[in-house]
Amino acid sequence: MDPVLRLVHRNLTATIDKPFLIWQIIFPLVYIFVAGYAYTAVISSVSLGDVSIDYPAFMASGMIGFNVMNSSLIAGTMIWTDRRNGMFEQILVGPFTRSQYIASNILTITMIAFLSAGMIFAVSVPTVFVNAPISLPTLPYVILSIILGSIFFGSLAIIASIRLRSSERFQITINTMFLFFAFVSTTFYPAEGAPEALASAFYVNPLTYLVDIMRFGLFGTFSSFIVWEAVILTAISGVMFLAATYMLAKLNA
Repeated sequence: MDPVLRLVHRNLTATIDKPFLIWQIIFPLVYIFVAGYAYTAVISSVSLGDVSIDYPAFMASGMIGFNVMNSSLIAGTMIWTDRRNGMFEQILVGPFTRSQYIASNILTITMIAFLSAGMIFAVSVPTVFVNAPISLPTLPYVILSIILGSIFFGSLAIIASIRLRSSERFQITINTMFLFFAFVSTTFYPAEGAPEALASAFYVNPLTYLVDIMRFGLFGTFSSFIVWEAVILTAISGVMFLAATYMLAKLNA
């Protein structure tokens, strides 16, 4: 078996806490069906270009992107767990390289993100997406957004886990950052109508690009900026991955 796949199998079976993994997958469904429908009393529908969709559908598409980000926390947690238990040293003296180790972590969270996205999509199609104009030709962009989001936020979590010397500081820092990413973005509400300063802040947030590409993939809501969002997210994801790989290569076992 390929070394990266062997490490992915190890991550899924021995490293990741199973109740936490289940919660990562189930939590978005609870949020969509509770908050999504509750907020319709305030926001009934959202216009995305020429397309108007119900707010629960808008939130469901945003929650897919949110969970891609949230799942990436696992990448940093795995490094902390391996270093604390002495597994990081054992892996490096085995037939594995540091680049294979980091690739396996990114691939692990990407698989979890796809699993979560698939469950959200499957449950949403007959419910919150029932009246939404799903666009089949642009669905590959959903896959693109999940992959790029997993690379960016997974690399960010890995960098944080390397730089911060205690698990408590890692958890506080990464959760604070993710809180900013979640609510200063178009995940839960559109930029249109927001105060100008806040709307501008949305577009220095990679999660905004992720969910915008996600919604384009689902609903075909094309805008002239969507191409630039894809280019920017690709570029910063690549930079973050290279930075995480470099820092892990310098990390003392």
